[in-house]
Amino acid sequence: MPSLDRRFVLSVLAASGAAALAPPALAKPAYAQPGPSEKGQPPQPQKFNFEDVLKRAKELAAAPYDAMPPKLPEALGKLDFDSYRDIRFKAEKSPLNVGPFRLQLFHPGFIYTRPVVVNTIRDGIATPIPYSANLFDYGRNKFDHNLPVNLGFAGFRLHYPLNSAKGNDELVSFLGATYFRFLGRGQSYGLSARGLSVNTGGDDEEFPLFREFWIDVSEGAERGTIYALLDSASVTGAFRFDLYPGVESVVEVTAAIIPRRPDVKFGLAPLTSMFFTGEDSPRPPEEYRQELHDSDGLLMHTGVGEWIWRPLRAPRIGGMSTFEDKSIKGFGLVQRDRNFDRYQDIELSYETRPTYFVEPHGDWGEGRIELLELATKDETADNIVAYWTPQNRPEAGKPFYYSYRIRSLFEAPDLSPNGRLVNLWKTVPKALGSSEQVGVGSRRFILDFAGGDLGYYLTDPSQVEVSATASRAKVLRTFIAPNPHVQGFRAMIDVQTDPGVSAEIRAFLRAGPRALTETALIPWIAE
Repeated sequence: MPSLDRRFVLSVLAASGAAALAPPALAKPAYAQPGPSEKGQPPQPQKFNFEDVLKRAKELAAAPYDAMPPKLPEALGKLDFDSYRDIRFKAEKSPLNVGPFRLQLFHPGFIYTRPVVVNTIRDGIATPIPYSANLFDYGRNKFDHNLPVNLGFAGFRLHYPLNSAKGNDELVSFLGATYFRFLGRGQSYGLSARGLSVNTGGDDEEFPLFREFWIDVSEGAERGTIYALLDSASVTGAFRFDLYPGVESVVEVTAAIIPRRPDVKFGLAPLTSMFFTGEDSPRPPEEYRQELHDSDGLLMHTGVGEWIWRPLRAPRIGGMSTFEDKSIKGFGLVQRDRNFDRYQDIELSYETRPTYFVEPHGDWGEGRIELLELATKDETADNIVAYWTPQNRPEAGKPFYYSYRIRSLFEAPDLSPNGRLVNLWKTVPKALGSSEQVGVGSRRFILDFAGGDLGYYLTDPSQVEVSATASRAKVLRTFIAPNPHVQGFRAMIDVQTDPGVSAEIRAFLRAGPRALTETALIPWIAE
């Protein structure tokens, strides 16, 4: 295949009609047109930038939403998971080989039925990548007919020497709706980020899609920039992702969304994960692995500086929890337990799944974090969603601007820098062998806190006390004891409420007026 220079790409597009992937109103060049020449000099095209994507988003918002994706060949739509995974991009065909970055494309098929346009940017000029079957190895798949030349792609991924100087590791992928995932050094894929959520948890929930991408990597640069055009029945949008790979990889996100209609609940910086079983969950029959999750808690840094840890759960019936705040400083879905013994899965490596932590730029004002937890029958389904939704909903027809940072990390000292909740169990509220009568609807919560200055107080544990309250329940008593095994303290909290009541326990450790730990928020339904 010839090299993918701009002339070759445009000639192929002209012959194949690949521009038909965009609606007629948008099928013009995706870069700014050159202005008039000055002093006899030839006109110079303006470099592609975020404003070009925003202009497209505004045009898209003014046009009717096209809910019908182009029809895929029947053979691609019938692919199952294993057959689809057998289609692999040929790494040597990468259409982008600039500096340390390499680009690979995903083939349409299976559940990825809506093709997207992928462009590369060279010297400020955006050029679409044409589909070609010879970009892919189809493995055991055999098709009766040739695939269309204007098929498009399902998404893409960028590779980078992330884990070693000679490596070519997957760094980031965009595949399906507005989902994307990225990694830091030594991490393996787990949770996902999304561009935007719409009416999450409601009957009218939408999953917007990125319909077109532009990828810009300069020679010698250690940063990659990805632009994306978002579309759905309720909103369009322009996104810019600046990706900085490293031990802790970072994505800086700049976004402008344009609601097509009023009174829509938007979820900003949404994160999606999986939680099936944890240390305090009953294991399914014949399951040897104690814990199965991509994330085990929601960590929030409130506008007043408090760190709050909310353990995740897989409830019998799905539900939404809300956490109101003003000027939120950050939130994320965290994989805190890094002990292989808890997972015992040498293939899936749950202990290396990353934490994603979102840090807003500027003041996001009043709003709330929403946490959706759904019931799930196994570990294959994403059942956790967390995002920020502003109190004042964006106006229809007007761009709504915001920006934030996402960090992909194992652990960071600046996240919840005081003591942290590291273990949590529930049991009957009495000592082993005691004749004490246990009240109906009562339970003992056992919390291990470690880190921060807790080790300092092990020499005089009498200075440390438990601060515990409960909503829709009564705190009966609390205990605390040094726990040298975690270099911290174990708190025990006995709580009682009526059976069937949904309660929440709020607890932290303190020494006098000083908080020594984050605040743990523990949901509980009394039995």
